[in-house]
Amino acid sequence: MKLSRASTYALHAVDYLARHEDDGAVASHHIAAERGIPERFLLKVLKPLVSARVLESIKGPHGGYRLRKPADAVSLLDVVEAVDGPIRGNSPFAGKGTAGMDARIGAVCERSSEAVREHLKGVRISDLAADKSGRRRKGKKAGG
Repeated sequence: MKLSRASTYALHAVDYLARHEDDGAVASHHIAAERGIPERFLLKVLKPLVSARVLESIKGPHGGYRLRKPADAVSLLDVVEAVDGPIRGNSPFAGKGTAGMDARIGAVCERSSEAVREHLKGVRISDLAADKSGRRRKGKKAGG
């Protein structure tokens, strides 16, 4: 599986917000600077995360972004599909009235994408935000 640049940036942003949950709303320029993401691109990535209700956007001089739910309630699948759309197994000829091999290849691709979806659904943002000791920065335990 290969993640798009947009979904990779989205995961970096959501991870950053998970690590700074107690700080309230975080301005996008702080995330961009800390993670080396072009701010204009980051803003384009954050918008679908707000639409998908992964993030909350707070307006005003002390505004910014924050997770809408706890980090252990947000999966990698939530983030990736918010930015890139549904993960689907596509074969160029599947579904075009061809039979035999094309249909079998299409079925394999579909099963593979479902396995990827299930795996990403099982990985939580809190898992990413955990360091090697199993704790999140600021002394919080992963998932809580």
